[in-house]
Amino acid sequence: MKIGIVREGKIPSDNRVPLTPEQCLRVQELTSHEVIIQPSPIRCFADSEYSSLGLRLEEDMSQCDVLLGVKEVPIEELIARRTYFFFSHTIKKQAHNRKLLQAILAKNIRLIDYETITDEKGQRLIAFGRFAGMVGAHNGVMAFGSRTGLFALDRMTSFKNYTAAKEAYKAISWPEMRIVLTGTGRVGNGAADVLRDMGIKEMSPGEIVRVGSGHGAVFTQLSSSDYIKHPKNDTFDKTAFYANPSKFEANFEPYYRAADIMINGIYWDSRAPKFFSLEDMASPEFRIQVIADVTCDIAPNASIPSTIRASTIAEPVFGFDPLTGYEEDPYQPDCIDVMSIDNLPNEMPRDASRAFGAMFIEHVLPALIDDDKDELIKRAAITDEMGNLTENFAYLDSYVSSVLG
Repeated sequence: MKIGIVREGKIPSDNRVPLTPEQCLRVQELTSHEVIIQPSPIRCFADSEYSSLGLRLEEDMSQCDVLLGVKEVPIEELIARRTYFFFSHTIKKQAHNRKLLQAILAKNIRLIDYETITDEKGQRLIAFGRFAGMVGAHNGVMAFGSRTGLFALDRMTSFKNYTAAKEAYKAISWPEMRIVLTGTGRVGNGAADVLRDMGIKEMSPGEIVRVGSGHGAVFTQLSSSDYIKHPKNDTFDKTAFYANPSKFEANFEPYYRAADIMINGIYWDSRAPKFFSLEDMASPEFRIQVIADVTCDIAPNASIPSTIRASTIAEPVFGFDPLTGYEEDPYQPDCIDVMSIDNLPNEMPRDASRAFGAMFIEHVLPALIDDDKDELIKRAAITDEMGNLTENFAYLDSYVSSVLG
């Protein structure tokens, strides 16, 4: 078996890699499988870093059985009857990738989305989420400084690595500001670690809604039990919520009245309540000035109505006018600033790629070389080599059949 690392072709470009040069060499040492690299001028690891280790660079990837990428592979670059690993952004029936999944089925490609790789209990095993949270927190605080003029924080992309960013945090005197962070998974915990490294004081959810001025920079991290409630029962049942989220309602008002910055790091189910409405955002009681939406679900099918598009690393922040529902220039007094970059780990590409590749080698590589005895790949595969949706993803049939017929 030959494993190929494909060149990232999505626009805007992404310079992360699924395996670093050292990790590609490690895969070859652990298995009998050769790893072949498609040349790329944009990777965070240069072609020379791969070739200097004796790894083969080839433009033609058709010789490979398994192909690894990061973001969606352009339709015209898909090779029929191969196994692909990449983030397809199709499992929520995202409209902009409908044609991609149709093409994958038509080309008899077996697609494994990194988001769908789980253990037997359904826990994800491989993700960039921690780094998305880290950069999202950094950018949210950066945007607040740019909006208020109270401090200046350079972009994460300007630092060689996260160690350099932490040194920069030490030089900043943080002003009075309150930050509400949602989510306790990889994204939320990555964001929380950055806020702690910044020296921002952590408070309980109850404390942050009651605290007055004079406490400096503070943050709190919310779980679903903090911002969700049952309309008829004050006792929050997490199991019931995840089973039937539509039966619950948001309890976020105390936080949008208290916070200056919101960092959103949850996985949102479309059946679940939204944090707040446009009407809430237009209210004088809505205090939040900056929303760093790491989740980046696009409205109206989103937990945050101001995430009307994904922003970019080149232009990370846009303004949103809650009275009109339209985008404006950032940092305007009557608007709320939104940071909604959908490839945040690309601002820390080498650090993020190393961590991701290590997870791939630990969890996925064994399944590739032991005939998938634990059925990890079987659970994760969205499509099979016969041009069909697999049983676990049969719910996507309506997503693709309207055009395929």
